[in-house]
Amino acid sequence: MQIYFDNIIFSLQRIGGISVVYYELIKRALEDNDLDIYFLEEANKNIFRQLLNISPNRILENPLAKIPVKFQRYLNPNIRASKGIFHSSYYRTANSPNLLNVTTVHDFTYEYYRKGIAKTIHSWQKGNAIKNASKIICVSRNTKSDLLKFYPDTPAEKIEVIYNGVDESYKMLSACSINQLERLVPFNPKKYTVFVGDRKSNHKNFRIAVESCEKTDTPLVLIGGGTITEKEKELFEQLKFKQYKHLSGISNEQLNIIYNNALCLLYPSSYEGFGIPVLEAQKAGCPVISANNSSISEIAKDSAILIQDISSDNFADKIDLLKENSTFVEQLIKDGLINSNRFSWDLCYQQTKDLYLTLFKENL
Repeated sequence: MQIYFDNIIFSLQRIGGISVVYYELIKRALEDNDLDIYFLEEANKNIFRQLLNISPNRILENPLAKIPVKFQRYLNPNIRASKGIFHSSYYRTANSPNLLNVTTVHDFTYEYYRKGIAKTIHSWQKGNAIKNASKIICVSRNTKSDLLKFYPDTPAEKIEVIYNGVDESYKMLSACSINQLERLVPFNPKKYTVFVGDRKSNHKNFRIAVESCEKTDTPLVLIGGGTITEKEKELFEQLKFKQYKHLSGISNEQLNIIYNNALCLLYPSSYEGFGIPVLEAQKAGCPVISANNSSISEIAKDSAILIQDISSDNFADKIDLLKENSTFVEQLIKDGLINSNRFSWDLCYQQTKDLYLTLFKENL
């Protein structure tokens, strides 16, 4: 069975959640003798693509190669192929009568929070991919619900929910050298909180995380999300909050050490299509305080502290609760470990492969 992977996402971002998803799928597909796989891609600097050992013989000549990626991303490639399946990493479909299209829908952030031409173009491309797909993978039941809300004419039988996984690098450490932690963060174990990823988007509610830490006199470790902006510096100065450390470019193993020694992960986002950091933290034995909305209650269930009314006071109250109640913390850690074990990239890949096989047998 021939599978054609469209690696456009590796050209659109150097690092990011969708890149992680496709890296994990492709890594396993390359080791699977049941599949005959080929790739469409441009030269890129994506960190995860660099980890994949793809033979040049498996990379197709790109019919859109002369077009800049910023335009190419919106164009559907003409692929000369025998019967098979085309799975794009970001809302493209193959113009080929011999290929069935599979598209993965990760979230509806653009539809809920963006405005203007960016939203219009994104929704147009996503809508075309959904319309022309033989199968649609949604990363959560909540994302499936959103899809049917924004594209109500989509046949429900075309949609399959396949959860993302969580990397095996995240695990509880029986012993962690304080020296290892000190090289990463200047705060004592179990005394700091963690905020992961995008801070600039309003729906991530970064200000609430900072305010809740300021109110509870709790240090905050920021992971990724780009350099600290002038606006963020102004926020820190306004709140007189100096107990923060920003880290970028760290490995999963280093983040695992940070999670293992943190008081908790703060996740005040108003909307998520899935929420991988919640599971990463839980797998590392780190309690999670999160907003209770979108996919989070589906992914975390009752294994995290979920806050309905997103405010810095409510997040601060729960930070104080963790500081004061070690028995509660131990139970959260236990529940989080059990919950995170429901998810794995091996399971995600197997379910995706099963979808390919079923689609191939039914249509080709």
